Amino acid sequence: MVTTATRSPDSTLPLSDLGLWLSKQQDLRSRDSQDVLIKTINLLQTHLADLPEASQAEIIAIGIDTAQCLIDLGSDILTVATSLILEPVHRRYLALDQLEQHVGQEIMQLATDAGKVYVFDQIYQVEESQSAQALTVQQENLRRMFLALAKDIRVVLLILAARLVTMRQAKQQPQEIRVALARECMDVYAPLANRLGVGQLKWEMEDLAFRYIEPEVYRDIAKSLDEKRLAREQYIETFTSQLTGIMRELSISGEVTGRPKHIYSIWRKMQRKNLPFDQVFDVRAVRILVRSLEDCYAVLGIIHSRWKYIKEEFDDYIASPKGNNYQSLHTAIIGPEGKVVEVQIRTYNMHEDAELGVAAHWRYKENTGDDQDFDQKVNWFRQILEWRKDIADTDEFAALLKEESFNDRVFVLSPKGRIVDLPRGATPLDFAYAIHSDVGHRCRGAKINDKIVPLTTSLQSGQVVDIMTAKEGGPSRDWINPSRGFVTTSKARSKIQQWFNQQNLEHHVATGRGKLEKELDRLHLERTSLDKLSTQLKYDHPDKLFAALGRGEIKLGQVINTLQDELRSVEKPQLPITRTTRKRNSPKSNILIDGVGDLLVNYGRCCNPVFGDAIIGYITQAKGVTIHRHDCINAQRYRDKSPERILPVEWSDTNRGQYPVDVHVTAADRQGLIRDISSVFTNEKLNVISVNTYTDRKSNLAHMSFTLEIQDLTQLSHLLGLISQVSGVVNVQRRH
Repeated sequence: MVTTATRSPDSTLPLSDLGLWLSKQQDLRSRDSQDVLIKTINLLQTHLADLPEASQAEIIAIGIDTAQCLIDLGSDILTVATSLILEPVHRRYLALDQLEQHVGQEIMQLATDAGKVYVFDQIYQVEESQSAQALTVQQENLRRMFLALAKDIRVVLLILAARLVTMRQAKQQPQEIRVALARECMDVYAPLANRLGVGQLKWEMEDLAFRYIEPEVYRDIAKSLDEKRLAREQYIETFTSQLTGIMRELSISGEVTGRPKHIYSIWRKMQRKNLPFDQVFDVRAVRILVRSLEDCYAVLGIIHSRWKYIKEEFDDYIASPKGNNYQSLHTAIIGPEGKVVEVQIRTYNMHEDAELGVAAHWRYKENTGDDQDFDQKVNWFRQILEWRKDIADTDEFAALLKEESFNDRVFVLSPKGRIVDLPRGATPLDFAYAIHSDVGHRCRGAKINDKIVPLTTSLQSGQVVDIMTAKEGGPSRDWINPSRGFVTTSKARSKIQQWFNQQNLEHHVATGRGKLEKELDRLHLERTSLDKLSTQLKYDHPDKLFAALGRGEIKLGQVINTLQDELRSVEKPQLPITRTTRKRNSPKSNILIDGVGDLLVNYGRCCNPVFGDAIIGYITQAKGVTIHRHDCINAQRYRDKSPERILPVEWSDTNRGQYPVDVHVTAADRQGLIRDISSVFTNEKLNVISVNTYTDRKSNLAHMSFTLEIQDLTQLSHLLGLISQVSGVVNVQRRH
């Protein structure tokens, strides 16, 4: 029996409203239902009796309204009972551990799971500075987090019903709070109700939210509806009577009613189609409910045969249901008096699904036992496979389809309400780097739900993670050690590695610059444009090229090979030569000469040019054209003395030859030194033309000059590198 707590024998508290409400519930007359609700009400009377009357009245009103929403949805008795205690549990007037003893483990679990959603629901915020894309991601993460936390579908129905009650009461709140609640409802709760097919909640949520966000627009549409209500109702009454008579004549059993008008849906249609209010078709609307699928199409045929229909407004959602399994026939006709009427035709079962969605199956489940269709729908809910219309990014939707469930994801919150989607097993450090690289770098500890935890702790959905940071400093190398378990995401690991790379940047730049300069000196190459060389190697600044060289990300050989191509394309001097025929000197020549016919080609022994060097040609009196390196001292003298005898020449990629190059080696004298250097030539299959060596006894340094046949600069650079690795070698470089 329900007991009533009182302050005194003469004063009845609002708690008695619970008993009064229960006595009016015709659908909850079963003995089991009465027992569950009586236990719940008795528990509330015990724990709320000492509260002020106003607090009692508010809590009980919220509970009763929420319970009534769930009863209208056909929810089971345990969900209805849980709705009565959600608010006192949330306000901590009633402890979760007291529930199992008094009302059972299942109600306790429902309240516990709903409480998890309450936690982040209170924290969730929309920052004004957020971009539209960031806001969309935040909203999507919140909806996904709902479903990740709510392992039981009834938890989401509880939260949706509770939020609808909150929206009903929001008119008493200040404008700022009212608008914030309305935007959250539009962003999260109404789309969630839509995906579950619970139209009964969706429409009321959207209308209430729209009323708070756009009060003037809402009033204008409502006023337009009210001004024409009488004429419209008379018109609809006449039209429905006419339809009912036609159906009766054809022995089709059904029900024809005027359809409720949802102001938000009218406004959306006005915006989407850029229509004035008078041209919105569903201002005049009827709904026809019949018993069978065949009757749906039979009625449609009758209507289309009697009145002209608007083709663009016809939709067959029975043959092609919406993403939330909504089924109905929609059409718009030019009805009596030439006025447009929207008509919806569906079966009674389709209508129940449209209004109650997943919730409609609870009553069926209770009465008939196991139902595979019900289980499949619950599974669909948990796996969120039907979010297509709420996800603009097709790649993200494809990823959701591949995941099939949230078993591999966790959704956690920052203290400011930002929801972060991470892979299962992620740690507070992964969370920190997901928030911002700088937060990750300066992380020195973490709290989960206000408790300090190790940085290797695995996060769980619904937790609030607070990162403790230092004013300055950086990550530890232990963080990227896989065996230590500090980070699991590639993003965090990459950001940490980038930090260490950046810290050593100056060292790497200096090292790389030294390597390149040393190699250029060793090859006796003139300096080229470092900006141009960097660009060719796809670096936007020389320092980035040096850093890559210093870190070993690019080899000197690659740079020299690119430099060789660059030197070959050095701009030729402009000469007053009128002939433009280009010919190859001879079949064996590797030189292209502009402006002249076949000439004998020789290579200057003063500089021994190698394929890839920037070169010029000098016309001699008896030896044809002599090829010099562009930076050769003699070539510079010829330019000054006889510029008319200078020819622009270049290397040809075909018919490459071997070119004599002088290489000088300085090394500490020792036994076997020449043998070790010669073995390098042998291994590289190089022809040695001449050798000259002597040893300075005072310094005990051997000075060796070799003339070798080399194919190009890349081979020469490689060779000098090998020689420098021989034991005792102090210096090795190309000689002019």
